[in-house]
Order: sequence, then structure tokens, then C-alpha cells
Amino acid sequence: MPDFDRLRSIRAEHPELIGDALRARSRRSLFGDDGRLFIVAADHPARGALGVGSRSTAMASRVELLARLAAALDRPGVDGVLATPDIIEDLAVLGALEGKVIVGSMNRGGLQGAAFEMDDRFTSYDVPSMARDGIDVGKLLLRINLDDSGTAATLEAAAAAVTAAARARLPIMLEPFMSEWREGRICNDLSTDAVIKSVAIASGLGASSAYTWLKLPVVPEMERVAEATTMPTLLLGGDPVAGQDETFASWETALALPGMRGLVVGRTLLYPDDDDVIGAVDTAAGLVHASAVAQQY
Repeated sequence: MPDFDRLRSIRAEHPELIGDALRARSRRSLFGDDGRLFIVAADHPARGALGVGSRSTAMASRVELLARLAAALDRPGVDGVLATPDIIEDLAVLGALEGKVIVGSMNRGGLQGAAFEMDDRFTSYDVPSMARDGIDVGKLLLRINLDDSGTAATLEAAAAAVTAAARARLPIMLEPFMSEWREGRICNDLSTDAVIKSVAIASGLGASSAYTWLKLPVVPEMERVAEATTMPTLLLGGDPVAGQDETFASWETALALPGMRGLVVGRTLLYPDDDDVIGAVDTAAGLVHASAVAQQY
């Protein structure tokens, strides 16, 4: 069990040790020998998204979330974590990030369910802070709403972040969606054509795309999506809507496509239906890294 008493003590009495823990951690190359990455995501709480399936407050306990993350990160084949600074710093103090890839979430301002949800401005990491703390990859959510004039400012801010990341030689992962308001809620269009359109828009952002990666949903006709970009692409797990076996099968099929470099999955694995975190994580890790081996032959 992680030492939460020590974590609380450091946060209260020695906050300077938090940055020290991040900067002193052992680091690794981004991709292993198989050229794949399996990242566990935990950036949902900062957007006020605490629910998983029918459990509306599943992620409300920070202690439980950290325990699940630490258990996942300890499994073979799990390469790293995606999260906001608060969770990254907790994990660093707990010693769970040694030799792991850290993906820093940059924007969580568009809180789930808020009237300003489309105004997902940058409220977490920025490029200078990631460079300072040794964060390996940046990540930004890019929801594009053609009926919301605020999207123009979002695109401009995202382009500036891509330019700054390229200047710092920091990989930056864009998660684009075509989005719209439906009955007072923001919904992402997960049709194949909409995902391809979002890829085209995201790919053109910034003064250089040299360090741009993509994080994309698994949708029907995924081979068309794979053909829409030459950028390194990780597949996102998304909200758990299908059965676990069906979800794993869809990931396995998509991972076999050209350019697909791995998975970024959060709630589906951290809070599986049967609550077997280790089993779910091990299955997903096997899909990511076994797929790369199969492609060599």
C-alpha cells in the first residue's frame, strides 16, 4: 500500500520535495524495443469527470485512485501515466514513476457539464513547466465546435502550444474531436468521417508538426483513420460503453494498423466491471506489446 501519511506530510511540511522527486526520478526512452507505448490515463478528475459507467463518484476518492494507479504502474508492460500536475506529483512522491513515461495534461478548464465547457483553456501544465520537471510528453484536448465561436480562440491557443512544444523538442499529443451541443451537453461526434476531419484540422496546427502526436478514438473503419495521418498515434480507451471483451477486441484490431503506436486508457482499466484492475491492465498491456511483436513477422 502506498505511504499516504508520508505524502500528506511532505505536501504540508516540505512541498519543495515534490519537484525534487520529479526531477530526480530515473527516466527512460519514450518507446521501448518494440516501438510501442501503453499509458494509463488519470486526467479526468480535473475536469470534474468523476464517474465511471453507472458509478457517478467512482473516482472521488483520491487515495483509492492513487492506489489503483500505483498498482497499474507496477505491472509489466505499463509504460507510463497521463495526468494533471496534482496526480503526477502525488505519484512522484509515492515513488511510482521511476522509469516511467510521464504525459502531462495541459488543459482542463472546460469543466464537464459547465456552460463554459467548450472554453477548455490551458489551466494545467505548460511547456516551460514540463521542461522544468522532466515531463516527457505534453497532451492537450482539442474539441472543435463549428457552432461555437469560442473554438477559434481554442485553435489559436492549441497552435501556440504546438509551436512552443516543437521549439522545446517536447512531443505533444493532440486529442481532437468534432464536438457539438446536444440538449445542453457537449457530445463528441465519433463517426469515422468526423474523426478524420478532426485529424486533418489538428495536424495543421502550429509552426511545426515535427513533435506532434495524435490520440484518437477507436471507431468503425479504423483503417481509414490510420490513412489520414503519418503522425505517431495512440488509441484512447474512452468511456466504457461496450463489454470488456468487446472493447479489448476492438483495441487489438486497431493496434494492427500502420502508425498505431499503442494505447492511452484510463477508467476502462482502473475501474473495470469486475474491479480486477490487475487483470484488465495485464490484458491491455499484452495487446499493446504482443501486437508489435506480431508485426515483425
